[in-house]
Amino acid sequence: MATLHGKNSNLRALEPEDLDFLFSTENNESFWEISGTQTPYSKYILQKYIENAHQDIYEAKQYRFVICNTQNTPVGMIDLFDFNPQHKRVGVGILILPEYQGEGFGSEALEMIIDYAFTYLNVHQIFANITANNKSSITLFEKFNFKKIGIKKDWIFADTNYKDEILYQLIKTQNEF
Repeated sequence: MATLHGKNSNLRALEPEDLDFLFSTENNESFWEISGTQTPYSKYILQKYIENAHQDIYEAKQYRFVICNTQNTPVGMIDLFDFNPQHKRVGVGILILPEYQGEGFGSEALEMIIDYAFTYLNVHQIFANITANNKSSITLFEKFNFKKIGIKKDWIFADTNYKDEILYQLIKTQNEF
């Protein structure tokens, strides 16, 4: 599928060989604030997750793509979640490993997932929830014309503090896609 191949990266399904990548990423406490994780995952649980990752987005209402560079090395993940075909909307979340940030992988992955969601899932809108202090994600999503439509005050509790979360939407216009 050409939609999921970019110039410097591609999006692909989870594979059994991603277990160690998923284990290290999901158990990295610095990412827990974003994912809402509160306890570590075992390799057994993550292996079962990978085994069930074949479920169709219409059944599971979510789908995780691995973002890979041109050497097929995982550099991050991009998730579609809360897929609602009745109301034609889906959420998107993205994580680029720190050592690969600033190299354009997030931008290319978001561009591919926008095209995929509007073209293949036929959604009317894509939304994202971003903490107000995550300037790089805000810049990324605004680059793709996501609009800030609201602020959820004191929404995320992390490191003994509350953080605001901004809700962004990208609504497909008649002439797009």
